[in-house]
Amino acid sequence: MPTYRGVILDVDGTLVDSNDAHAHAWVAALAEHGVTVEFAQVRRLIGMGGDQLLPAVSGLEAESEEGQAISERRGEIFKERYLPTLNAFRDTRPLLVALVERGLRLVVASSAKADELGPLLEIVGAGDLIESQTSADDAERSKPEPDIVLAALRRLTMAPTEVVMLGDTPYDLQACQKAGVAMIGLRSGGWSEGDLAGTLAVYASPADLLAHLDESPLGQGQGQRQAGRG
Repeated sequence: MPTYRGVILDVDGTLVDSNDAHAHAWVAALAEHGVTVEFAQVRRLIGMGGDQLLPAVSGLEAESEEGQAISERRGEIFKERYLPTLNAFRDTRPLLVALVERGLRLVVASSAKADELGPLLEIVGAGDLIESQTSADDAERSKPEPDIVLAALRRLTMAPTEVVMLGDTPYDLQACQKAGVAMIGLRSGGWSEGDLAGTLAVYASPADLLAHLDESPLGQGQGQRQAGRG
């Protein structure tokens, strides 16, 4: 049974309750450019990088002039309208404190842009606990490709088998699988246990994982498959 030395952290939907906000920002930015997309369609793709989400919902290439304008406007809308209203999930910081107290090193791997990731981490209030961070700016390809996870591994200088990721979307899981990294799933981002099939364990939220940490893959019973909870 593996003993983990590091934890890779997704942020949106895992540490911060922000997935709906991202989807609303995309819908608004697309509408301003004459592209009507249903919220539900966008919401199911949150967790992908914007370079993959945009063509999936609109048919526009992210590198096209219009695609770049929409992506830039989405960022403006998110930061102006939604970012000030966001909160971390309950017990997120206590969970990270507990992981550090167990000797685990923490690094962030997010599909967010660097200028959004910093404020999101401030919401978590865990800057003193996180050793390093990687964002969409550190990867040529975004999730569900493995580039961001691999970049986080390089920051930790650990083998894939020494690390587990906390994530909330199937795109986190696909990135992990391609990188050879195990994942613990959190349903706080809006996906079901079935959507996260293939993870080591599925918990309802950071608070749920904290409450069951000792028997989780990050506790004394590392490496054992855990039943979904909550």
